[in-house]
Amino acid sequence: MMDVAILDYGCGNLHSLAKGLRAGGATVRVETDAAAAVGARAVVLPGVGAFGAAAARLHDGAAALRGALAGGLPCLGICLGMQLLFESSAEGPGDGVAALGGTVRRLDAPRLPHMGWNDVVAEGDDPLLAGLSPLVAYFAHTYAAAPADERDVVAWTRHGDDRFPAVVRRGATWGVQFHPEKSGALGLRLLRNFLEAAS
Repeated sequence: MMDVAILDYGCGNLHSLAKGLRAGGATVRVETDAAAAVGARAVVLPGVGAFGAAAARLHDGAAALRGALAGGLPCLGICLGMQLLFESSAEGPGDGVAALGGTVRRLDAPRLPHMGWNDVVAEGDDPLLAGLSPLVAYFAHTYAAAPADERDVVAWTRHGDDRFPAVVRRGATWGVQFHPEKSGALGLRLLRNFLEAAS
């Protein structure tokens, strides 16, 4: 079984995420120290909370995490966890992990937060999205990634007239703006895809 570390930086929703990963065949441990988390076979950055507070909790271990991801450690960032993979956020102070270039911006839409089900439109083939076309996933957020290089974008979605990345990837580091652990059977399939790609 694959050893997966969920990095706990004070956000919620760890239980359902751990349950989904275990259903995919992983052994799961929760780590509060990023430097300890990188000893696992894969790392997951979960997705409920505020960027500034999470960045502050990650600060001491961010360099170790960034180095491990650059070295090929598989990682899945979910919602806030995806946003933390970037350099900074308009939501609050602090530095992200900077595994991907770019920032996080506020959505340009009359109704915020964006909460509900949206189509995820892939740009091409990616192992994370294998068997998931079409994919409709659950979103709950007000901010979204603005990558410096759009070649890092695997899939897009829309809220109103605002188009933004739904899935990003660089190497073995993926980020999803939606919540697979709240997206039913398709979300569980995505978590299994991650575990297979990471093995």
